[in-house]
Amino acid sequence: MVKVSVGVPVYNVAEYLRQCLDSIKQQSFQDFEVIMVDDGSTDNSFEICQEYVFKDKRFKLYHQENKGLAGARNTCLKHMSGEYVTWIDSDDWVEVDYLKNLVTEQIRTQADIVSMGFKIFRNGTYYLVGEDINNKYGEFPNNIIPKEIAIADIFSGEYFLIHMWGNLIDINLYSGFKCSENIMYEDTGNKFKLFLRAKKIVGLPKLNYIYRMRENSIMDKARSTRDFDRIVKSRISVISNIEKLMYYLDISNIKIRKVEEETNKIFNEYLVNDANWTETENIKNKNYILRRKKLINDAINNKMTKG
Repeated sequence: MVKVSVGVPVYNVAEYLRQCLDSIKQQSFQDFEVIMVDDGSTDNSFEICQEYVFKDKRFKLYHQENKGLAGARNTCLKHMSGEYVTWIDSDDWVEVDYLKNLVTEQIRTQADIVSMGFKIFRNGTYYLVGEDINNKYGEFPNNIIPKEIAIADIFSGEYFLIHMWGNLIDINLYSGFKCSENIMYEDTGNKFKLFLRAKKIVGLPKLNYIYRMRENSIMDKARSTRDFDRIVKSRISVISNIEKLMYYLDISNIKIRKVEEETNKIFNEYLVNDANWTETENIKNKNYILRRKKLINDAINNKMTKG
């Protein structure tokens, strides 16, 4: 059994793919396998992946019709055989000691999840995300992040724990796990399932993962648009993920006061009138948000009362 299974979902990233795969191949820690799933690419991404399979037996390639990122992750998981799992998106890359640092920290702490910060690369410039991450993780003894904090961070993003990538996770936490497909913000809608199972979550104050922000990415478009329908659809997805989390918390023994604080911050942000919308659109948005906020807070209060 290899130590680490590296999952690489691939879809139409020929321009960036070699940099990603080369960065994995050149790792200072070499006990790994790479599970690549080509999710119905229409460029030559599949052919590029084949080059690495031919040259290195640790690289394995699977092809499927397009199912989206979550569907590609699910296929990766079916073929993984390592003790631990890490994800690297195929338009991103990692520094040479990425795996070494994650594995060393896992051995030192015996954590189920080790998570690190990252750098953003956009238009030829690097941006440090959480350059004070050492102080952030240092808020907790031995950098051990309480489960409630980790779950709430899915929505607050204060400790950079939301992403499926940029961490090392015990493969046993993925037993019976399936990424929810055909949803926006699939990290938000799935990562908390792993936190709920973890006994120890550790923050590693290093920034060895490079996240490439592309101008034409889905997330970039979501940030830049002011279109009412698109934004409301995005908000519905976030709220649906919150409701799913509430269901999972309801069948667990996790205290959720911190989660309540973070979700209410989101609702309050969504209730602010948008100057680019008509009065009717603002009223429609406000009515929807208030209904969902009440339902979720009622569920939280009922749980706290029972607890």
